[in-house]
Amino acid sequence: MMNFNFSEEQEMVRKMVRSYVDKEIMPHIGEWDAASHFEPKVLKRLAELDLMGVCIPEEYGGSGMDYNTLAIVCEELERGDTAFRTAVSVHTGLNSLTVLQWGNEEQKQKYLVPQAKGEKVGGFGLTEPGAGSDVAAMQTTAVKDGDHYILNGSKTWISLCDVADYFLVFAYTDKTQKHKGISAFIVEREMPGFSSKAIKGKLGIRAGNTGELFFDDMKVPAENMLGEEGEGFKIAMAALDNGRFTVAAGACGQIMACLEASVNYCHERKTFGKEIGKHQLVQQMIANMEAGLQMSRLLVYKAGCLKNEGKRNTRETSMAKWQACNFANEAANDAVQVHGAYGYSNEYPVERYLRNSKAPVLYEGTREIHTVMQAEYVLGYRSDKPLSKSLPKWPFEEASLEV
Repeated sequence: MMNFNFSEEQEMVRKMVRSYVDKEIMPHIGEWDAASHFEPKVLKRLAELDLMGVCIPEEYGGSGMDYNTLAIVCEELERGDTAFRTAVSVHTGLNSLTVLQWGNEEQKQKYLVPQAKGEKVGGFGLTEPGAGSDVAAMQTTAVKDGDHYILNGSKTWISLCDVADYFLVFAYTDKTQKHKGISAFIVEREMPGFSSKAIKGKLGIRAGNTGELFFDDMKVPAENMLGEEGEGFKIAMAALDNGRFTVAAGACGQIMACLEASVNYCHERKTFGKEIGKHQLVQQMIANMEAGLQMSRLLVYKAGCLKNEGKRNTRETSMAKWQACNFANEAANDAVQVHGAYGYSNEYPVERYLRNSKAPVLYEGTREIHTVMQAEYVLGYRSDKPLSKSLPKWPFEEASLEV
């Protein structure tokens, strides 16, 4: 059952993250964005605030809070800028939660614990130059060689490419099996044969670190395989359930930022002798932003409640990601319209919101992919089977990874 009231702890977390964003991100984000600069001290501060392992059990170094608290954190971070919500999405949503769900005890102690504490940063390597929505088109391979696998290939559009210490990387161990021949590996930046390169000239999320990973005869110990050989596709799809959840939550923060900026401007700017907020067509845009925010939150928290109960939530998370990101893109477009010519310059933050709002419509499943997914659910062409391993229920002391 959904509870629409936040706990006292959740309200404290929201206020803490908002205060951090207002004091330490807002004053600098315009400069960082203009310079395409990723500020590493942000991750350090998030670690100091215990926000790098929000919903990781305390026994593995995390804060032990529920999945909707993670949504709150992502919403408030994206209110500051998409780049910093993206960092948490990748580190926590795509990497840490996947290791929690699929890793063995040794892997959790070696990799998950330091990530949850914020001592190490986690990344995620799935997308390739010729393999985005079509995951099975990937070219990266992992060939068994004694007690190691030899990785060769590349990944692109990887967040935290130059920052993360550990990456979850997906590669073919048996191409003849197509998607059933993909396996997952935990790789370390310091392993010989690894290199990375940032991508410049992005439309948005310029304050983030995004780029390419390269594997040149990279030796990865066999014990670094996550799950079993051939389970990589299944693991990647489970990871995307967690990543998409955080992206959807962040989109709520984007809408909130657009709404706040637009409301302030509506009271500042006057035309035809009155505040522009008095004009009905401006009010329509403000109302649409508010409706988008409220509907997106409901979808996100519904998915979060299912996560808290240890239930599969692929359908619900897909819906939340699809709709929240669309609403955020529309809100940013309307925010620029509300600001008129000023919205087209970086004098106001809404032009940055518009640039940032496009990427989430594309990554972790384009809106077209999610449209098809939702139609297939309704038509009966798609259904979700229980995973062999699910995320632990919250409170975590009652959890069991086995379904």
